[in-house]
Amino acid sequence: MARILLAEDDDSLRGFLTLNLKRAGHEVESYEDGDSAWTALERTSFDLLLTDIVMPGLDGIELARRAADHDPTMKIVFITGFAAVALSKSSQAPAQAKVLSKPFHLRDLVAEVERVIAA
Repeated sequence: MARILLAEDDDSLRGFLTLNLKRAGHEVESYEDGDSAWTALERTSFDLLLTDIVMPGLDGIELARRAADHDPTMKIVFITGFAAVALSKSSQAPAQAKVLSKPFHLRDLVAEVERVIAA
């Protein structure tokens, strides 16, 4: 079981992912924007940050950069329709971050979370 912080601005996707990651045995805290997710990261520790890139306020790349600086052991996975941006050197995304492109199948997300946590 992993402690996961989920940052996703789409309400229905956030709820769906939270429910299914919990069903897979993980503890999940979910937030609708990068600012509230960052506040949560400052007050508690997580094993994994699962974040969208394009969100209101603090975007996912800046959130991931701050998270990596705050806790270098935290794993990071981007869930996004903008994979090329996340992989771009100019994006300043943490080098160790993984990217899962939307749309994705739920089993692919759960499998990627398990792989990242086990690594």
